[in-house]
Amino acid sequence: MPGSQDFAADPRNADLKVYVNGELVPKHEARVSVFDAGFVLGDGVWEGLRVHKGRLLFLEAHLDRLFAGLARIGLDIGLTQAELTAEIRKTLAANKMDDGGHLRLMITRGEKAAVNQDPRNWLSRPTIVITAEFKQPSPEVVTRGLALATSAIRCTPAEMFDMRLNSHSRLSLILALQDAIAKGGDEALMLDPNGFVSSCNATNFFWVKGGRVMTSTGDYCFNGVTRANVIQICREEGVPITLGDFELADVHDADEAFVTGTFGGLTPVREIDGHGLPAALPGPVTDRLRAAYERLKDRDAQA
Repeated sequence: MPGSQDFAADPRNADLKVYVNGELVPKHEARVSVFDAGFVLGDGVWEGLRVHKGRLLFLEAHLDRLFAGLARIGLDIGLTQAELTAEIRKTLAANKMDDGGHLRLMITRGEKAAVNQDPRNWLSRPTIVITAEFKQPSPEVVTRGLALATSAIRCTPAEMFDMRLNSHSRLSLILALQDAIAKGGDEALMLDPNGFVSSCNATNFFWVKGGRVMTSTGDYCFNGVTRANVIQICREEGVPITLGDFELADVHDADEAFVTGTFGGLTPVREIDGHGLPAALPGPVTDRLRAAYERLKDRDAQA
C-alpha cells in the first residue's frame, strides 16, 4: 500500500514549468549536469513547501531551516531569503498556482570539475531547482491509515549523520523504508541509537495513550516544521503532551498514532508491527489535532 507520500493524480501537472538556475523551462526539458554534486554525491539540501489559499505556509520557518542547512554544509548560494522567496513566487506565477500546490526547493553545491567528494573541487555555481506540482494527499489515507513496521536501520546521532539536516543523501532512509515494505509496512518506524522510538523514514511520529500525546525528545528525528506546529497546538489547545524516550512496547499499546510532514499534515496510523490500534480512524485526539492544524494553516494564510 502507498505510504504517507501518496497523492491524488492531477492533470494540471502535465505542462508544468520547472525553475532551473534562474530559468523556467518545461518539465520535460529540466536538466542538471551529470557532474552536479547533488547527483554524484547527494551534496545539497532541500525544503518542501505547501501553497494554501495563495500563501506559502510557514515560509519563514522553512527558509530558516533551509539556510541553517546551507550554513551547516558551508554553501553560500548568493541569495538572501527575500531574493530566494522572489524566485519561488516567480515559479508559482509561471504555473498559475495559488492553492493546493507542493513545492520542492533543491539546492546543491553545483557542477564539479571532476567527480570526487572534495567540496573545494567545484565551479562556484550552486544549482537551484524548484519544482511546483498540484499535489494533494490521497483522501483515502485518512480513513485507511498507515501500517508502520519497525526497521532494523536506526536513526543516527548528529556526530554521525544528523537527522535534523535536510540533506539530499537519503539512502539510509530509503533502505529503512524498503525494510519496512518487506515486513508489510507502508512506512518505517525507526529507533534511536539507544533503542527508543524516534522517527519514521519520511515523517515524524506521534502516539496517543489515555488522551496524552507522546513523541520523541527530538534529538534523533527530523527537525520537522509540522512536528513543531503540532507540539505548539497541543500546548495551546490544552492537549497533554510528553516529549521523551519511549520503548517500542509502549507504542504497540497505543490507542492512536499519527505521523506528521509538510505534505500530508497529520496522517493517521492504523497498525504498528501488526498491532492494530483500537481507535477508529482518525482517532479522536488525532481528529482534534488535524482540525486545529487546518485552523493554523488558515491563520497563516491570512497573515
